[in-house]
Amino acid sequence: MENTAASYPNHLAWHETLEVHELVASQAVALTKMKKFIGNINDGELRSIYDQTIKGLENNLNELLRFFPYAPGPNDVTDTRQVSPAFYAGDLLVFAKTSVRNYAIAITETATPVLRETLRKQLQLAIDTHAKIFDYMYKRGLYPAYNFERLLQNDIRNANRALQMGY
Repeated sequence: MENTAASYPNHLAWHETLEVHELVASQAVALTKMKKFIGNINDGELRSIYDQTIKGLENNLNELLRFFPYAPGPNDVTDTRQVSPAFYAGDLLVFAKTSVRNYAIAITETATPVLRETLRKQLQLAIDTHAKIFDYMYKRGLYPAYNFERLLQNDIRNANRALQMGY
């Protein structure tokens, strides 16, 4: 990564590293699921859309992985674990995070009080789900939230595993 302006450092800021982490983590899970599911799709047009999406996600991950050496600390680490409860828990965590974000955005677009209250209630349930799955993962060492280097190493491992999967 080469920043042309002298005032910019040649590394990522913490906040942008965290955003790259979220993107890589969610796209690696999505890529893994799509590669598992594509074999079950008989409709030619839908299969073509899946194939294009898989190729797009592979491209996205390859591009984003290039930024990891410029994050504050991680190096590539390999892990040979198979798809396990960690994968399913991670998928649920990404879903919970996305739900919280989506509900928060939807509430800001809501004019009808009864709908706003419904969305607020559902947002709280999404927050509770996020807390439960995060606690589950954290207690089992599946989400090293306080170990930034391990967190990013996990992203690299999961993205590389998804990229290497056949379909």
